Amino acid sequence: MADKKADLAGPGISTYEEVDKILPINYHSILDPKETQIAITAVKRYIEDGLCRELNLFRVEVPLIVSKESGVNDYLDRDGSRTPIEFPCGLGLPKRIETQVVQAATKWKRLALRQFGCKVGEGIVTDMRAVRKDYFLDHDHSAYVDQWDWEKVMTPEQRNLGFLKDTVRRIWRVLRGAEAHAFELFPKLKGLYPEMPEELKFLHAEEILDMYPDLPRKQRETAILQKYPAVFIIGIGWVLQDGYPHEMRAADYDDWVTPTDKETGKPTHGLNGDILVWNPVTKRRHELTSMGIRVTKETLKQQLELSGQLDFLRLPYHQAIINDRIPLSIGGGIGQSRTVMHILKKAHLGEVSVTVWPKQLKDICAAKNIQVLE
Repeated sequence: MADKKADLAGPGISTYEEVDKILPINYHSILDPKETQIAITAVKRYIEDGLCRELNLFRVEVPLIVSKESGVNDYLDRDGSRTPIEFPCGLGLPKRIETQVVQAATKWKRLALRQFGCKVGEGIVTDMRAVRKDYFLDHDHSAYVDQWDWEKVMTPEQRNLGFLKDTVRRIWRVLRGAEAHAFELFPKLKGLYPEMPEELKFLHAEEILDMYPDLPRKQRETAILQKYPAVFIIGIGWVLQDGYPHEMRAADYDDWVTPTDKETGKPTHGLNGDILVWNPVTKRRHELTSMGIRVTKETLKQQLELSGQLDFLRLPYHQAIINDRIPLSIGGGIGQSRTVMHILKKAHLGEVSVTVWPKQLKDICAAKNIQVLE
């Protein structure tokens, strides 16, 4: 059990000796740096346009910084281990504005639905950039984060697994289309590694635990991806039968507490989940997106109580939910560099994203013929 508990925190890798073992030997990038940049642009345009088409979204601007008192920053989990960068701004003000660099636009988007006048069935997508300073920097975790953060207005009747799965399938169709588009532009990408499968396998976290009861979470995900190379894991955040959640989830955006036993025929909870794929280059699990149906005022209170965070209810974002000032919604964040890395068959995020990396990691990459951008 101790291993399972430890597995809940952080990306799961903690030393560069481990990273050295993970990164492939005799690696050779299929695309050179110039071709890679051209492909990145094409893939990103395809995905953004595809998301707008499949989910009825339109693109909006998104903040890089938010006020601390708004409560709209994303804390990523509920144990307080990943804190945002904070600083005062506004030279000349009697009292400067206490601000934070966003870690994700998860909460901001739901408020933005009202700001942009979105109706039921309509939503927004953003080209979100963020900083997450508390990650261990490895092959697929960076301090610099880019996501397609999206959000869509829904009805109370749509708060069910059927609607969640339909939305996931639409997103998967876009991601597979982006891979096919990249192959058309650069045919040499095709054939060396397996393509993204046509169908996603939907599994509840409780089902995966039943299948692999003796494995920690990351190892359970690795095992299931050997059987199904693309899965959507439902119900992340609720405590499972072994006494631990599949993974920690913040209490104030995704709904992980709602019972779904009437739909699954099992004691299951949660209207959220992650898309994970098998990365044939690194031969590891690879997360592309986290998403879900958002909390109602009732489930917000319930989740905050379970998390010991009821004091959050005083913040403007939480008050907007409690007082029905913002609509019910579904939303998520799709990792841009993560997705592009997978589609272009890259071994490291640094091949498709420019950020800071420790010298030790850059030396490991250089020795393995992995060209990290600087």
